[in-house]
Formats: sequence, C-alpha cells, structure tokens
Amino acid sequence: MEFKVNSKDLEKLLTKIIPAVPTRTPMPILENFLFEIKDGLLTIYATDLEISLKSSLNIVSDENIKAVVPAKLIYDIVRSLTDTTILFSFNESGKLLLKTETGKYTLSYLPSEEYPDIPSFPGEGTKAADINEFSIKGSELRNAFDKTSFAMSKEEMRPAMMGTLFEFTDDGLRFVTTDGHRLANLLNKNIKTDFNEQYVVPERAITVLSKILDEKDVKVYLNKTHVSFILSDFELITRLIGQKYPDYNSVIPLENELELKIKTKDIHDAIKRMMLFSVSNTRKVKFSLSENTLEISAEDVDKGASGDEVLNCEFKGNDLEIGFNSAYVNDILNHLSGENEVIFKLHSATKAVIVIPVEQKENMELMMLLMPVRLNS
Repeated sequence: MEFKVNSKDLEKLLTKIIPAVPTRTPMPILENFLFEIKDGLLTIYATDLEISLKSSLNIVSDENIKAVVPAKLIYDIVRSLTDTTILFSFNESGKLLLKTETGKYTLSYLPSEEYPDIPSFPGEGTKAADINEFSIKGSELRNAFDKTSFAMSKEEMRPAMMGTLFEFTDDGLRFVTTDGHRLANLLNKNIKTDFNEQYVVPERAITVLSKILDEKDVKVYLNKTHVSFILSDFELITRLIGQKYPDYNSVIPLENELELKIKTKDIHDAIKRMMLFSVSNTRKVKFSLSENTLEISAEDVDKGASGDEVLNCEFKGNDLEIGFNSAYVNDILNHLSGENEVIFKLHSATKAVIVIPVEQKENMELMMLLMPVRLNS
C-alpha cells in the first residue's frame, strides 16, 4: 500500500512523539513507531510503557495498515529533508520505501502484533462512571507545572512524591509537589468538577507536557490507573503513580505570625551571591531578622571565605535567626521571579516557613513551603 505526506508536516508530528521512544530498553520493539493508517488518517504511536504519545495526520489512502518502523532512523531521515512530498510504499516482504523527487530510502518494518497495547480514552467498553474528565487552558496547566514541578522528589524510596498531585476539591484543582525539604502548592479556582479525587502524575509526563503545551484547551481523562491529556491532534497517556500521596497539609504550619515582606529581586540577587560561600553539604545560609532589616550571611570555613549582605525589608517582631539550604531558597525564588514582592511567614528557627507572592494572580493561590536547617550543625 502507498500514501503521500508532506515532509514538514510529518516532521512536526514525529517531533511531538519522539520523546516517548526510549534510548535504552530491554524491549527492542519499543525503539519503533507504530504507524496506523485507518480511513484516511495516519496515527503514529510511541511508548516506553510509562508514557505513550500519539498524533494524527490526514492523508489520502485507500487501504488500512498497521506497521512497526524504526523510530530514530525514520525521524532522522524526515528531519534531514527539505520541504518536499514523501511517497511511502509498504510491500509484503517487510520493506518500506520512502521516495522523494531526488532520492529513495529503504527501511525494514515489522508486523504490529508485538507492539504493546496503548490505552485509549474513553475506550471501548469503559463505563462512564469509571472515568473523570475536565478541561483546562493549556497556559494554565503549563503555569501550574512551571510553578510546582521543581519540588518533586528524586528519591525512589518515596515513589508517590516523585510526581505531581492533582487534587480535585470544592475550591478548585490543586497542584502539589514536595520532596520533604520544600513544597509547592498552587490552587486553580477556575477548575470546578463534580468529583473530589486525588491522582499522582509521574514526573516524566509532566516534563514532556511542559515542552508542548500552548494556549489551547487541554481535555483530560482520568481513571484509576492512567491519565490522558488531549491537545487537538496530540495525545499523551501515562500511568498514574499508584501510591497514596502523603498528607501535605500536616506540614503546613498554622501559627506563622511573623511576616517578612521584601522585593523578590533584592533577596534573590543576595541569595545567588551567598551561594558562592555556602558550598558545604548543607549549603547553609543564615537569615538574621530585626526590625525592617534582613541580614543574609554564609561562610565557607574550608576556604576561609564569607559573605554578608544587609537588605531593607518590612519586618516587625522579635529578632530571629534562621538557617536555610541556599539552593532550596534559590529554587523557590526562581519560581517566584515574576513577582515584585514576596512574603516569608515565620514562627521560629525550627518551624517550616511559608513563602507567598504579595499579589496573587486572579483565581490562583500559590504557596511555597521551606524547611529550615539547624544553624549549629
């Protein structure tokens, strides 16, 4: 069977789904794309068994076919071509011929039977009650990932924390990440659903989605084991993390009555300079607070070097000294860099600190949490 396709249209499609092709795998079949042609629609699939990507393109074809083709080779061929028409010809001996005006390229293809099944949503035979769904603007979803994904854990001992919690509440959709040292929490009040559930989406899916989301609406389907994100002609399906997310509310302090209000750029610039001196394992930086003054200091004992800066701020209350991991403070401020001013809510040198922007975006509530480190350690 044969069909024709524009090289740039095909390159755009393949670029979207190549991230799901594993570079190393004990299952060689996963190093391929699955091409499916059905009723004039070319759909190409890729999967590493954790995430699956698929995208479609209208073509002219009188026949239907499924074939498994080498992903990297065909992607590299198509990407190297100028804007041209490619004729695909599948013969019965397992050879795929690509022809352009100036060249021809022969590849081997395999039958589709060995390629893993990819879940579909809503799926044949699936009960509507088994699936929850909602829609969200692509820009809002990307913003949620931008503000929270940095705090996901990298420790495999705590798999639930290696993802982003999607928590559906009466107030809206809450995105939560934590690694035990810092926590990011964003509530989107624009999303109202008739269900209250928790789902944990793995880091790999978040990373891939963050690169391809645009302003267009995203349709999301969720069941007990998988979630599907559909963006016009593109779909990402991923397994959910099956473990229950820890009770993050239990670590959010309620008694942080002390408030430090400061310009984001001022404190962020100072932290970046203090990081030059906080090079030990703890990466310790000290905040010394007194009335309307913040002193930030760090010391590299091994090199006999230290840094110290005094910043103007708004602070009332008893003097307080508290230590932090400078890399974690920097991470939080990086993700608040678009804010003019931030507030640090504190209680004591040993209690978690809440960091929030002074001005919240409309229908959004963003909160970061940071655990202190001991100053005498």
